[in-house]
Amino acid sequence: MAFLKNRTSFYIVIGLILLAAIGIISQLIHDPGVFLRTIAGMVLVVAVIYFLINRFSKASPQKHEQRAFYKAAKRSKKRFKHKDSAPPQRRSTVGSLSAARKKKKDASHLTVIEGRKGKKKNRASF
Repeated sequence: MAFLKNRTSFYIVIGLILLAAIGIISQLIHDPGVFLRTIAGMVLVVAVIYFLINRFSKASPQKHEQRAFYKAAKRSKKRFKHKDSAPPQRRSTVGSLSAARKKKKDASHLTVIEGRKGKKKNRASF
């Protein structure tokens, strides 16, 4: 039955489009001036409505900050949900130890500053 319902609505829409086209063509033939004034009036009304909507619903800084807050909260919830849903996987101790050793060796961006390491600091001078 849904198929018939969609087909009848399709025919109704096609019929309305044909009637509208016939009406526009007949109005253009009989009185093009009235047709142009009607179209201009419609464009003017749409422009005024568009201007009013943009004027009164323009994004204020408060709305922008609130929108940014909601966006950040949504990201945070998504991140925490992702962390909670995936249980931590246990690795073998051999794999984790080798990975830890590798990480220690890869820290080449750290440098050792040579100095007087044997002398104790005088804590009273601080």
